[in-house]
Amino acid sequence: MKKHNFSAGPCILPDEVMQQAARAVEELDGSGLSLIEISHRSAAFIDIMENACALALELLGLTGKGYKALFLQGGASSQFIATAYNLLENKGAYLNTGTWSTKAIKEAKILGEVVEVASSADANFNYIPKEYSVPTDADYLHITTNNTIFGTQIKNIPDTDTVLVSDSSSDIFSRELDFSKFGILYAGAQKNMGPAGTTLVVVREDVLGKVTHSIPSMLDYAIHSSKGSMFNTPPVFAVYTSMLTLEWLKNLGGIKAIEVKNNAKADLMYGEIDRNSLFKGFAAQEDRSTMNATFTLEEAKLKERFYSMCADALINGINGHRSVGGYRASMYNALPIASVQTLVDVMKELERTA
Repeated sequence: MKKHNFSAGPCILPDEVMQQAARAVEELDGSGLSLIEISHRSAAFIDIMENACALALELLGLTGKGYKALFLQGGASSQFIATAYNLLENKGAYLNTGTWSTKAIKEAKILGEVVEVASSADANFNYIPKEYSVPTDADYLHITTNNTIFGTQIKNIPDTDTVLVSDSSSDIFSRELDFSKFGILYAGAQKNMGPAGTTLVVVREDVLGKVTHSIPSMLDYAIHSSKGSMFNTPPVFAVYTSMLTLEWLKNLGGIKAIEVKNNAKADLMYGEIDRNSLFKGFAAQEDRSTMNATFTLEEAKLKERFYSMCADALINGINGHRSVGGYRASMYNALPIASVQTLVDVMKELERTA
């Protein structure tokens, strides 16, 4: 029986996407070959890659606005240094809101000067800093829109005169934003798009070609753009499954429609966390993520019973990260509200029988 999958990533995918991908592994569209056997230079896969890239731009509202969508390897972690290589000439500015921001800062420092414009490390990253200034000579400002581990999310995308770069791995395609604010937007597929193995990079072409240093070929966005994301052999299965997920999202009504569903799930989850005397939310209320709800159980003696009840209800993947402890309910696009209701019902029952 299918479990209620609250895993932070790799995460739940839509049932129909799983079924289509499984069929394609057996045979792709009557070709007599498996998806994972076909040449990445074949017309069939070129169509898949081009469709995936076009869907990404369409859903983000960036078609015809000077952007390229790329599907690359190496995960979002590779983009920490890739963004610096492509943009860092004088100095990079970073908003530090958690583990992944910290790692991005560490990587960029390998290449040049980095300024941390603000940080929420003083409270174990349970909030988003609001007041900060970006140096006028910064080449770019890097933010992380959603912090999977700590359960915080930037609600208001900053306005800046420099290039805005975002790691949006855990909330890509989940809510409407003015995506034209971003010069570079990147996201690992394994949260809201597909299986692990590919990373979507959306880059405004006019931000490239400004640095004077050499860029390693595998980190050079201009090279990947000129080669249609096929400078090297792409992760065929991950790109195909991401394409299916983007088609699924488009058919639902796009980001506008999924945002309504995501807000309903978050309201249900946080409503119970705040109501239930046994649980306490971790993130500051105004900065709570709609994707990742982090919370703790106030009475340690009830921990084993809660886990047992969750297991009986087929609830999977709610362990919190070791940096926070407690629990984390990841509510990505494909998670149905019925799964959230099941978790809420268990929390209510724990309180009733405590």
